[in-house]
Amino acid sequence: MNRIITIGREFGSGGRELGKRLSELLGYAYYDKEIIAEIAKRTQLAESYVQQIIEQKNGFFFPINVGRTLHPAAHASAGEYVMKQYATVYAEQANVLREMSEKSDCIIVGRCADYILREKKPLRLFVYADIDSRIERCKQKGYEGEALDDKKLRREILRVDKNRAKYYEYYTGRTWGDHSNYDLCINTSRISVKECAQMLSHMLSTESVHQ
Repeated sequence: MNRIITIGREFGSGGRELGKRLSELLGYAYYDKEIIAEIAKRTQLAESYVQQIIEQKNGFFFPINVGRTLHPAAHASAGEYVMKQYATVYAEQANVLREMSEKSDCIIVGRCADYILREKKPLRLFVYADIDSRIERCKQKGYEGEALDDKKLRREILRVDKNRAKYYEYYTGRTWGDHSNYDLCINTSRISVKECAQMLSHMLSTESVHQ
């Protein structure tokens, strides 16, 4: 069975960077935005719309930008139609994750992967950090090209986390970030993501040797 690592993360904690570095050190496939692209391809929905659904950016979205024109049935309410799109995206997300996990050893960031792939017994990581560390990391990385002050960044970080929690809890029935749902929780407040990746890589490589 392929080895699977799933990474849940607070916004600005460095979870995505950790996944990339770990994939390079271990030689595992890395899946993140590739998942969005594949879902969009299968559903014929625009990637931007799929991203909005998964990130829960603005609740329900109108009009829906899609790769082709879609018309809800006359008898269906707008809310029912949008909920159908949500269900479709989640179903395809589950299919994509299962297929990707069967190809090779891999690392998957977000997407409720720890829950969807629970029968495959992935190593479930959750990455977090204090708010000041996350603000500083966002400033260093440049948040979506915007020059936001600390107050606005704090507000945006909390907004993204709230939406991730709502999405995760809606589809899994679990509490996002609850340590009991993960095998290892990593605080990047006082240690660099590079160091975390190196330590994890060493731990996992050593574990493989002794199995």
